[in-house]
Amino acid sequence: MDRMAGKAVLVTGGGLGMGRSHSILLAREGARVAVSDINEDAGESVVEEINSAGGSAVFFKHNVAAADDCHRVVDGCIAEFGQLDVVVNNAGILIMKPLHETGDDEWDSLFNINVKGTFYGCKYTLPALKKAGGGSIVNISSIYGMVGASDSAAYVASKGAVRMMTKAAAIDLAQFNIRVNSVHPGTIETDMTKGLLASPMASQMIEATTFMKRVGQPEEVSAAVLYLASDDSSYVTGSELVVDGGYSAQ
Repeated sequence: MDRMAGKAVLVTGGGLGMGRSHSILLAREGARVAVSDINEDAGESVVEEINSAGGSAVFFKHNVAAADDCHRVVDGCIAEFGQLDVVVNNAGILIMKPLHETGDDEWDSLFNINVKGTFYGCKYTLPALKKAGGGSIVNISSIYGMVGASDSAAYVASKGAVRMMTKAAAIDLAQFNIRVNSVHPGTIETDMTKGLLASPMASQMIEATTFMKRVGQPEEVSAAVLYLASDDSSYVTGSELVVDGGYSAQ
């Protein structure tokens, strides 16, 4: 199916992990995809893979916490595609430390990328989405934006901020026919979680508290992103779509 046919999409942090998976699936479903990432090699590799498979994609180097970069990327999307219909604010970082060991610089890094990056991704794409007559913004939060966890106070705080920002943005932007929703992955097997999953103790703990008894795969999160990005979710806004294997059901 071509559930995204005719749509132009921006995926931030689209070069690796879940972002890579989102970019590939959205392109496979007919979207023209702008892959943005701070990692040029990763971003360009995804674009090459999409285009080689017959899709349409371009790459923009992008620091999501820099306003000038955000303006440049949006302008680039319009120049390449003539429009922008969907934004997937996926870029994020993970720092795992207990509250009392978290440094000011680490706190700032998490909030600059995870929170300010999402804020900019909503704010500075708004003129283009309004011009397109509406659209969809999908913010990638985390299950840890809904529940607490040890050794990750700053990360949990940042993803909780993304969750609540999404709800407020959904209220503000509904008048423009722009839907804003959040996706909340559990533990997903990516480069970001590689260190965590390398620990047998951590892996066993995750499996013990996840009712499906396994970690998730990026493609499973991308399926949720596709639903929220497409017109299939035309009456869905301000919602939280949890993809966590049942972890939060307890």
